[in-house]
Amino acid sequence: MLKQLLHRSLALALALSGAAAMAAPDFNVTLPASYSGGAQDGRLLLILAPAEQAPGREPRDMVNWDGDAIPFFGIDVNGWKPGQVQKFDARALGFPVRSLATLPAGKYRVQALLNRYETYRMGDGRVLKLAPDRGEGQHWQSKPGNLYSKPQLLDISAAPGGTVQIALTEQIPEIAPFVDTPYVKRISIRSERLSKFWGRDVFLGAFVTLPWGFNEHPDARYPLVINHGHFPSAPSAWRETPPDPGLLPVHSKRFNLEGYNRVEQQLAWENFQAWTSPGFPRVLMVEIQHPTPFYDDSYAVNSANNGPYGDAIQYELLPEIEKRFRGLGQGWARFMFGGSTGGWEAMAVQMFYPDEYNGAWAACPDPIDFSHYMTVDLYKDRNAYFQPNRFKRTPRPAHRNWLGHVDTTMEDTGLWELTLGTKGRSGDQLDVWESVYSPVGPDGYPRRVWDRLTGEIDPVTVAYWKENYDLAHILKRDWAKLGPKLRGKLRIYVGDMDNYYLNNAVYGVEKFLRQANPPSDAVVDYGDRAEHCWNGDHMRPNAYSRLRYAQMVLPWTVERMLMTAPAGADLKSWRY
Repeated sequence: MLKQLLHRSLALALALSGAAAMAAPDFNVTLPASYSGGAQDGRLLLILAPAEQAPGREPRDMVNWDGDAIPFFGIDVNGWKPGQVQKFDARALGFPVRSLATLPAGKYRVQALLNRYETYRMGDGRVLKLAPDRGEGQHWQSKPGNLYSKPQLLDISAAPGGTVQIALTEQIPEIAPFVDTPYVKRISIRSERLSKFWGRDVFLGAFVTLPWGFNEHPDARYPLVINHGHFPSAPSAWRETPPDPGLLPVHSKRFNLEGYNRVEQQLAWENFQAWTSPGFPRVLMVEIQHPTPFYDDSYAVNSANNGPYGDAIQYELLPEIEKRFRGLGQGWARFMFGGSTGGWEAMAVQMFYPDEYNGAWAACPDPIDFSHYMTVDLYKDRNAYFQPNRFKRTPRPAHRNWLGHVDTTMEDTGLWELTLGTKGRSGDQLDVWESVYSPVGPDGYPRRVWDRLTGEIDPVTVAYWKENYDLAHILKRDWAKLGPKLRGKLRIYVGDMDNYYLNNAVYGVEKFLRQANPPSDAVVDYGDRAEHCWNGDHMRPNAYSRLRYAQMVLPWTVERMLMTAPAGADLKSWRY
């Protein structure tokens, strides 16, 4: 079926392409005979950047799905031996150009890269081929050990092109280890639960930022606050030295700000100054490193494909942190915050471990109601890519700007990820949601919620998602038990023009929380015309408020602890 669909798509592309269909050559990619790493498995990518587009960047760093998308193609390789050739021709799946046969004529900078897989022999007997994280946070462009070629200039004219030879002569180096500072300590522990699940040693890491006065107050014990989100390579918005006056300004495409790197340094320095100032809340600030072979983090919950990350974090990592750094170690003194992925994690973990935390500040959370899974209603829609109509096909949007202008559709997103990796191995958003929410599929990989080529939704997978990870459904289903445990603990913030339409899922949850019995005392707020990832600050744009979470969240945590701490709780030793 897959081959038939690919051939059908290719035939359509050829029919629409006209004269340009004959321009592109084939590409032979060689693993050099001198390579000493042996036979390789992985996803081989061929990337073609228009010569005039960002000429100072390597093509591998330009692969994206948005308005600046460039053509790239992918094939799986298994047992690829040094000296052998892998061929890219018109049959290779591509994005946004579906086939090399339809690549427009022009000048391109061409590069190939192998995202290397390893064989996992799982605790339950499954054998999978996956890309392990190597300390980079599951970014294939910078993953240590991945092989790639030097970019080469290619002129694809209107004449037939023959065959281009490419050799993977380069290898991405290892990442330098983080060096502790007087305030920031990195720890790593082996998780017994996760190691058993994955059939190999699995480690959880964390950056722990110590409060000012930690060494001078040896009898103090501290609350713990988790900043949930994507893989951190260092503490977020943290700088212990003044900004670099000679820093050359870099433009931020996301925020359309010149010199945003200077803004980041300045606000990180201001965060440090606040952290070390009189009266600022004294807590242990924690950012967790918990990448999986599917994504840069596990979503901090237990799942069929990723394993018991929720329990491993809760019952292995956090007790070790609180033991080493004098944490209070009780639910009334633990809090979470985060945005986007981190927003979903903060809310989900608060719900799944309601007694272990005293509050979750969830900004722009990933879909918390699967009837608004971005722009798809998983319960009513039959197709994720097109809205139903007998006479036309209206594409579902996936990404917009603050004016509502769309640059990516749901189909774009699905095909982009399928080109990056089959079987849920793209390392990107739709695939990670399946790795977290889905049951194990018949092939041992995450079961698809919809077919990546056609968009057809699988109701069996949807039913599993609903009962296990639809936070809106779980709140309503279990409110009699959850309600008393969550009262006053949930704060949800989102912009009403979120780029990924995440505000739609919040509307229904807000309606339930406002009328819930027993009362929720939840806070739900919206940023007017605010994009992803608005976090509750009505005074500053996202570009600035995203760097000020500590100043925003920590006063609330102290207020809540003073209001809800049990009799006899330590409310003094850490308040100096």
